[in-house]
Amino acid sequence: MAPTALRITAVDTYDIRFPTSRELDGSDAMNPDPDYSAAYVVLRTDADDGHEGHGFTFTIGRGNDVQVAAIDALRGHVIGRPVDVLCADPGTLNRDLIGDSQLRWLGPEKGVMHMAIGAVVNAAWDLAAKRARKPLWQLLAEADPQWLVSQVDFRYIADALTPERALALLRKGREGAGQRAARLRVRGYPAYTTSPGWLGYDDDKLTRLARQAVADGFTQIKLKVGADLDDDLRRLRAARAAVGPGIRIAVDANQRWNVDEAVTWTRALAPFDPYWIEEPTSPDDVLGHAAIRERVAPVRVATGEHVQNRIVFKQLLQAGAIDVLQIDAARVGGVNENLAILLLAAHFDVPVCPHAGGVGLCELVQHLSMFDYVALTGTTENRVIEYVDHLHEHFLAPVAVRDGHYTAPTAPGFSAAIRPESIAEYRYPDGSYWAHHPHEKGAAA
Repeated sequence: MAPTALRITAVDTYDIRFPTSRELDGSDAMNPDPDYSAAYVVLRTDADDGHEGHGFTFTIGRGNDVQVAAIDALRGHVIGRPVDVLCADPGTLNRDLIGDSQLRWLGPEKGVMHMAIGAVVNAAWDLAAKRARKPLWQLLAEADPQWLVSQVDFRYIADALTPERALALLRKGREGAGQRAARLRVRGYPAYTTSPGWLGYDDDKLTRLARQAVADGFTQIKLKVGADLDDDLRRLRAARAAVGPGIRIAVDANQRWNVDEAVTWTRALAPFDPYWIEEPTSPDDVLGHAAIRERVAPVRVATGEHVQNRIVFKQLLQAGAIDVLQIDAARVGGVNENLAILLLAAHFDVPVCPHAGGVGLCELVQHLSMFDYVALTGTTENRVIEYVDHLHEHFLAPVAVRDGHYTAPTAPGFSAAIRPESIAEYRYPDGSYWAHHPHEKGAAA
């Protein structure tokens, strides 16, 4: 009798919320009181190797229950799948989840449903990397280019990037990949930090954290802007005085402005030499970004953390609307779609500087940038991963940043697993933290 195939036996979900609004961590002009949260999923199998697939998508509090419900709606597509088949071809799961026509109607390929797909797909990649005994960046970097192309959905982007062009980029990217992987393990990948720049911090805290960032080896920091111009000018003046002329200062408006307002505001900040203006207007406004970019140069325009899918990224690149592309590991449909976006950026020769912070976004996105460096673009020039020193202690394999660089992960998987004790404490609404702080549930519920 042939052995029974190993299968996915459970898709468990958790609503996890951290009370970051208490200290105004993460505060900006559009999001003044975020409670950083994760809609978290675990794929369990009947294998005896103990491996599970962990994934999540990031929210900022209320609505996390909606996001968990969206992941739950995908359960029927996942339970019963053969583990070996899933790990050998995660793209099949990605296509099946996106292709559910009744759920697709809620997007298509955007919003809560698409983020749920990303969480499940990322969990499948976490499982695949664990079974391969490799960190995800290494699994991707060592993968056959033809197989990587098979993981990408070229529908709606083939007018800008064909499978043949993608294959050529990946084959070229493999040249010298071994040497770059060795350098990555020694030096790591460049980071910048947003930790000094939250809008709710006073000037003393901003100055102290900015100086500390330079002492820690960072060559770029980021400040939130967009609520009050006089405040922004004062805060930028303080930040520039703290770090000196040789450190880049990026600024982030978190979608606060209309197009003309973005231009006026950015020009007003220009004397302090901002490196980029991030999310100056709606992430859906491709032509608005193009107009802003033309009018605020040489300040660069960056966006991407709220860009909904590869199709909008394609248009931003085609329109010459951005100088810096910011992927998010959990906003789009997971690793497969982020491969498409990385390939688009490489094709248009636009640097990728990922969005991170949040809950676990640093842990995830480091793998994608490291793959990009080792086996696609072959460079870290003008490329940095955002780093925010929040909540890493809750992860089994937390990021390690040394001298302003992300250290290459060595543990197999996607670095997505949250500690069981953290789940027990911060699961909403019945985890031990929330049970003992019922007065805060009005803000978080």
